[in-house]
Amino acid sequence: MNQRARIAMSDDDVAAFLESSRKLQLATINPDGTPHLVTMFYGLDDGRIAFWTYGKAQKTRNLTRDPRVSCLIETGDDYDELRGVLVYGKAEQIIDRDRVMAIGMAVARRMTPGVPDELLRPYVEHTGRKRVAYVVERTKVVSWDHRRLT
Repeated sequence: MNQRARIAMSDDDVAAFLESSRKLQLATINPDGTPHLVTMFYGLDDGRIAFWTYGKAQKTRNLTRDPRVSCLIETGDDYDELRGVLVYGKAEQIIDRDRVMAIGMAVARRMTPGVPDELLRPYVEHTGRKRVAYVVERTKVVSWDHRRLT
């Protein structure tokens, strides 16, 4: 077995890693073709990465023009601790306001673990008026778990 295959996570490991993490680096494509990279809190929608952002944000403008994204979730400080998942896909904009609010709640829960929904809901409802939501449809997933090297 080659080194790459040894460190790749199973589908179940990828799902658990996405469930346990809170933030990702989101890459969209600027008009000149350069990457636009930002750190975002995210939620999950039936196992798919979901996020929201302001309707006038650069990433929103980029996704309107080109929905391709890369999402990097990683952890670890030392080489033998590094774990990560890189999701390539297309961001599907969610139009339905109830779903936008549900994604907003999922993101807010990750931002503030342990805070009850009744305290999060006013924030989500207030900021949600200017936000749009996306769900990432995966086209490719790359993963690694360097703990398997030892």
